[in-house]
Amino acid sequence: MHVTPIRNEEDYHDALRQIELLLDAEPGTPEGDRLDVMVTLVEAYERKHYPLDLPDPIESIKFHMERRGMTPKDLQPMIGRMNRVYEVLNYTRPLTLSMIRKLHGELGIPADSLIKEPAGKYA
Repeated sequence: MHVTPIRNEEDYHDALRQIELLLDAEPGTPEGDRLDVMVTLVEAYERKHYPLDLPDPIESIKFHMERRGMTPKDLQPMIGRMNRVYEVLNYTRPLTLSMIRKLHGELGIPADSLIKEPAGKYA
């Protein structure tokens, strides 16, 4: 198996083309092994050159609410009384560590996302 590092965009696009050709490879075969190696190289290149920024914590909460059909009232066990829920959702009150733990535990929102400084400004 001849594999070279991905050093630039041309190498990156070439690696993507190779992966496309190998997508039907069976695991445990030489082609399947090459696919695994190529995917690992591409993932490493993408992490370095195309890093993904964490989403805004309040937007993450709203996304999870929408996805689960939740209302602000459903956040009370995790955030507190309704006025506090609305303060958080409207960027007028920051999340506390306790809120972060509960939102992570109950809704499965990644803690890294909840800890991030929100894009909205607190009043």
